[in-house]
Amino acid sequence: MTIKVALAGAGAFGIKHLDGIKNIPDVEVISVIGRDLAKTQEVADKYGIKHVTDDLNESLKIQELDAVILCTPTQMHASQSIACLQAGKHVQVEIPLCDELKAGLEVARLANETGKVAMVGHTRRFNPSHQYVHNKVQAGEFNIQQMDVQTYFFRRTNTNALGQARSWTDHLLWHHAAHTVDLFAYQANSPIVKANAVQGPIHPVLGIAMDMSIQLQAANGAICTLSLSFNNDGPLGTYFRYIGDTGTYIARYDDLFTGKEEPIDVSKVAVSMNGIELQDREFFAAIREGREPNSSVQQVLPCYQVLHDLEQQLNG
Repeated sequence: MTIKVALAGAGAFGIKHLDGIKNIPDVEVISVIGRDLAKTQEVADKYGIKHVTDDLNESLKIQELDAVILCTPTQMHASQSIACLQAGKHVQVEIPLCDELKAGLEVARLANETGKVAMVGHTRRFNPSHQYVHNKVQAGEFNIQQMDVQTYFFRRTNTNALGQARSWTDHLLWHHAAHTVDLFAYQANSPIVKANAVQGPIHPVLGIAMDMSIQLQAANGAICTLSLSFNNDGPLGTYFRYIGDTGTYIARYDDLFTGKEEPIDVSKVAVSMNGIELQDREFFAAIREGREPNSSVQQVLPCYQVLHDLEQQLNG
């Protein structure tokens, strides 16, 4: 069976998914959805996708469509996930699932009701670097004492990963912190029981905090310190330091190093070195096997509860 997929959002991240899907057998992208039809058509032509539209609902009416991958603006994620599930399609939505908890809860309810695969793109669960650490924890060879994480960008203007103007505003808490909040509980193998946050000044034009600091503690005692900034004029991205009882690891996307910056070979951890491809492989495998995927909506909901609680704290 070939799984037929629609991709909504043909920007920087949508293209990463298209590149990953090229390596996955028996999956075909049959429709691509984007706000700018000319740019979306360019992407469709490059990847040989025949159907192009600016309306998700048009794609959802395609009878042979099995699944949708949403790489759209944060503010659309929950409502579009709901539309996909209501149309009887499996859905993978890029992080974050929602930017308010009640919307995420509604997606979870519908996923449960329809029995469709509903997955969130918490890519860190799939990067070979983090999988290596996860396997060590699962084997009882490594226990996390502290995670020290820096998520740094230089985004004083509203641009995306390709430096192009964005039609929406990104968010340190609901988008970028979601990666680490979920990963910390997942890697510590223990739920988060304490969470604190402080934020810097609100940007006068963008209306968001450009700097944030978050502290987390898991039930098993492990702690996490997360620093986030859109003001950092330096290397961009997220760097994770795992400090444990038997070693220290530094993860940079798909690559892993010891605490002394010695590279660790993670090429045998999974069938690919590309976290996005591995994430997509899990989505399609879950559809074929009729099972819950890793990073399902249900599994990541506790992360969004923590983000909700932190937002209340910051607004209080």
